[in-house]
Amino acid sequence: MPYRAPVSDVQFLLEHVAGFGAVAATDRFADATPDMTAAILTEAAKLSEEVLAPLNRAGDLHPAVLENGVVRTSPGFADAYAAIAEGGWIGMSASPEAGGMGLPMALTSAVNEMMSAACLSLQLNPLMTQGQIEALEHHASDQIREIYLPKLISGAWCGTMNLTEPQAGSDVGALRSKAEPAEDGSYRISGQKIFISWGDNDFTENVCHLVLARLPDAVPGTKGISLFMVPKLIPGPDGTPGARNSLRVVSLEHKLGLHGSPTAVMEFDKATGWLVGPENGGMAAMFTMMNNARLGVGVQGVGAAEGAYQQALAYALDRKQGKAGGTGAIVEHADVRRMLATMKSDIFAARAIALMTAAATDMATATDDPFWQARAALLTPINKAFGTDTGIAVATTGIQVHGGMGYIEETGAAQFARDVRVTAIYEGTNGIQAMDLVGRKMSDGGEAAIRLLEEIEAGADAAKTTLPDLAEAVWQACESLREVTEWLVDQDMNDRYSGAVPYLRAYARVLGGHAHLTAAIHGDATRLRLATFYINRILPEFAGLLAQVREGAADLMAITPDDLSA
Repeated sequence: MPYRAPVSDVQFLLEHVAGFGAVAATDRFADATPDMTAAILTEAAKLSEEVLAPLNRAGDLHPAVLENGVVRTSPGFADAYAAIAEGGWIGMSASPEAGGMGLPMALTSAVNEMMSAACLSLQLNPLMTQGQIEALEHHASDQIREIYLPKLISGAWCGTMNLTEPQAGSDVGALRSKAEPAEDGSYRISGQKIFISWGDNDFTENVCHLVLARLPDAVPGTKGISLFMVPKLIPGPDGTPGARNSLRVVSLEHKLGLHGSPTAVMEFDKATGWLVGPENGGMAAMFTMMNNARLGVGVQGVGAAEGAYQQALAYALDRKQGKAGGTGAIVEHADVRRMLATMKSDIFAARAIALMTAAATDMATATDDPFWQARAALLTPINKAFGTDTGIAVATTGIQVHGGMGYIEETGAAQFARDVRVTAIYEGTNGIQAMDLVGRKMSDGGEAAIRLLEEIEAGADAAKTTLPDLAEAVWQACESLREVTEWLVDQDMNDRYSGAVPYLRAYARVLGGHAHLTAAIHGDATRLRLATFYINRILPEFAGLLAQVREGAADLMAITPDDLSA
């Protein structure tokens, strides 16, 4: 089924829900006019629909392979990547000084969603590069920035992130890769990294690896980790790729999905690298890339959900089965209608949260205001977890809408579920996102979380004159969440962590209710009907979630390993 990018939905959310008008009003992003925004979204839609989407199935059926040390990518990926690079899409939010467009992250996120829906396997490549660009902009030396940024922004080179090792997954502090200083000021990097997305390819001139490793005198744990740029080909003074570095792809993983994206085991054998950021300051520098990627991965979830929904809807409109009224298609059955409405309304909520997060990030960049920095930090784990959970849920429901044909690979419904499943795992599992929300993001005593809820309550109060029932439901949900937030910050960390996942989801549900209520006020009858469905049927989930949060850790931790094994 042909993919159609949801340009009108994105434009509506930017204008009425995400606060993009404030972003465009800043000096930093004054070029992001309505005409510019419309042109960018239209062109990105065309690229996604016409160039990327036709490759999605090919990437699944013809995975990347490792042949004699060379990674061979899926048919058509090289040409499609060239189209992405030539269009300037990789460097949309990068600094104009290095060849980027300097556009808001909100627009980059909207474009990334379209590309994710069209071909998630390929879109992961430029997403990794975008994160590396931001990390280098903030932390690299002038020399590294001058050599690498123009090449990465143009797409001539691409970037990767090398954190995970066989014994060090979420516990990054357990990594063992070593970095030994050389006389010329560079370093020799040794170690093995696993789960490296797009660890190599056959269509860019160079692959640039950001690698976490330890210096000889480093202290244990995360405080003793440094970050290094380790390119596949060592650039000369003019940036021309030269000698092959002493690193290699050991193997490619055989995965549930994302077959078109080569996930590599990388080996570094005294490979030449250069320090990025200060010695032992690698985690701070890498977190810049990770936060960029976490925003992007949440968006990937939304994109996969949109692709799965469009296919399920097309099937439901065409498939005749049973004694349904109207057209006789299965969309006329109440339960199928329920599934599709749930999919569509959840996608709207997740897309709204993603664009709110991106807009807050833009405001933080444009203003350096601690308020916006805290807002962006608060929303980032919510966006990552809820966006990817939504992608998984919608893709799974898409299979259900297809019935037995959804379980048959030739329909393509199953691919969306297989491809999106990893998004809840990489860039920090969704459980870690939730723990970050109730832990680090609550270190201000819950101030940022409560301030956002107060804004939502104020909006719901104002809406009571026009949509009293819907507004009251959102206000009550928000007030309940505020009360639990105030309770949560007074609990010990184990009690917080035990309820972290339901707390994050409850917060996302309230944000979704806010987005739908706002859309109902500013939109047409269709948006009102969708908002009514979400607020009446889906938002009430918050109550059960908050009940879990208030239970604390006692009953959970009372269950012993023996109990679980009985």
